[in-house]
Amino acid sequence: MTEDSTLPANNFIRNRIKSDLAQQNVSVITRFPPEPNGYLHIGHAKSICLNFGIAAEFKGHCNLRFDDTNPDKEDDEYVEAIKHDVSWLGYTWQQLEFASNYFEQLYAYAVQLIEGGHAYVCDLNPEQVRAYRGSLTEPGKNSPFRGRSVAENLDLFSRMRAGEFKEGERVLRAKIDMAAGNINMRDPALYRIKHAHHHRTADRWCIYPMYDYAHCISDALEGITHSLCTLEFEDHRPLYDWVLDTLKTPAHPQQIEFARLSLDYTITSKRKLLQLVEDQHVQAWDDPRMPTISGLRRRGYPATAIRDFCERIGITKKDAQIDVGVLENCAREALDHAAPRAMCVLNPIKVVIDNYPAGETEELDVANHPKRPELGRRSLPFGREIYIERDDFMEQAEKKFFRLAPGKEVRLRFAYCITCTEVIKDSNGAIVELHCSYDPLTKGGKTGDGRKVKGIIHWVSCQHSIAVQVNLYDRLFNTPNPGAQDNFTDHLNPHSLISLTDSRAEASLSNSEAMQAYQFERCGYFCRDAEDNAAGQPVFNRTVTLRDTWAKINSK
Repeated sequence: MTEDSTLPANNFIRNRIKSDLAQQNVSVITRFPPEPNGYLHIGHAKSICLNFGIAAEFKGHCNLRFDDTNPDKEDDEYVEAIKHDVSWLGYTWQQLEFASNYFEQLYAYAVQLIEGGHAYVCDLNPEQVRAYRGSLTEPGKNSPFRGRSVAENLDLFSRMRAGEFKEGERVLRAKIDMAAGNINMRDPALYRIKHAHHHRTADRWCIYPMYDYAHCISDALEGITHSLCTLEFEDHRPLYDWVLDTLKTPAHPQQIEFARLSLDYTITSKRKLLQLVEDQHVQAWDDPRMPTISGLRRRGYPATAIRDFCERIGITKKDAQIDVGVLENCAREALDHAAPRAMCVLNPIKVVIDNYPAGETEELDVANHPKRPELGRRSLPFGREIYIERDDFMEQAEKKFFRLAPGKEVRLRFAYCITCTEVIKDSNGAIVELHCSYDPLTKGGKTGDGRKVKGIIHWVSCQHSIAVQVNLYDRLFNTPNPGAQDNFTDHLNPHSLISLTDSRAEASLSNSEAMQAYQFERCGYFCRDAEDNAAGQPVFNRTVTLRDTWAKINSK
């Protein structure tokens, strides 16, 4: 477990727990209970940081428990991915549990409810159940099977477990109040029949508990003190309490709800994220455009940035749409401190420095980070032929364009000042090469004679650079709230991924490790992809851009 609890200073859940502890001296135990039916996303990160952070702050512990009560959608792949994500974020669970560990106990508790007259087997089909339930303004009606005897219900429930009935033919329901104002209390289902192979229990069960029933009992069995849930479970809390009170379980956790994370330009529905994967709108769950933790990791987001983001947005009782820029800024701040610098030309154009000695190369001694000498230094080759960004040249330069233009001088980062003397074009009028002269007295960018050279651009040596592929990622959707749209896939951003296959980078990057982060000077923060392409060409993913003053001026 990380020492930093990553919790904001003002937190109503913290205050509630302090109040509880003042009345009863107990060890705080929380849990993070994902369903293994998909990969975790940024919304889950908020819950992870909260549950593990609260436990750390109060010197307690947090369990990781998989809610594996729906065998149709669950898989061991998701279990392993979730474990990896939680560990990568920096947390260690006290116990690793599965709801399926408690199937026998859950069944026994259901029998106890039946014996006490608090549950019955119902033969209504799903459509009939909905019709009998009523509405927000009208009470429901009792099921015609609600009056079955205890003996009959025990027999039917036993036969349900034995596999005598088809799916949907019968369910076990709690006997509460069909006139309750809270629809969740109108005889909710506790068990349903599913003839499906379970990823852990195989075919030993054909009835499975509903989440609302399994969750509260699992909490009680683990001695959870505070069950922290998102706001959609607020209306389910009376059922949570009813089950535990009726069964008189030895522990009764306190359920506390908080607002879930809603991030603009982002989908945080596992069902919709799965659709993106299955319909091949993205490459996989870890596609760097996905808001999954694995996608953010592959894109180059540090775990510290995600924890910092969760701290900044805070814990509230009111839903709010968070600006994705907050997450991006957390990444910038973390990477600005941690990432070594390098130079990469994304869209290169060749520059020939005519008055530089042909065949000569000098090695420039350059720091890997301007503020962290412990990251060392590197040698940067400079010669007669270099590449610069095509966007750093403008033939008809505007007044506030401080980069390279005909007759205009610019500084090369760490090297010399150069002036454009000639523009070479092909037969179609496209610029293919620039010719420049350099001032040998300006090494390191210092003019020495008082003249001001405002523009500084990056470059790489033609001879000593390597070809790399650079993936420029943008927001996956072009509307702030895609989840509210009728067909959310209609709002996918067609420019969410631009792959540049002719980029050039410092040769030292050929030896970089997978997931190594860099600041490509003036271009943004990048990391080497975990899975380089088949041709062996290094691939770098853009994590987040740098602030670009010229882009703002140009947009105006």
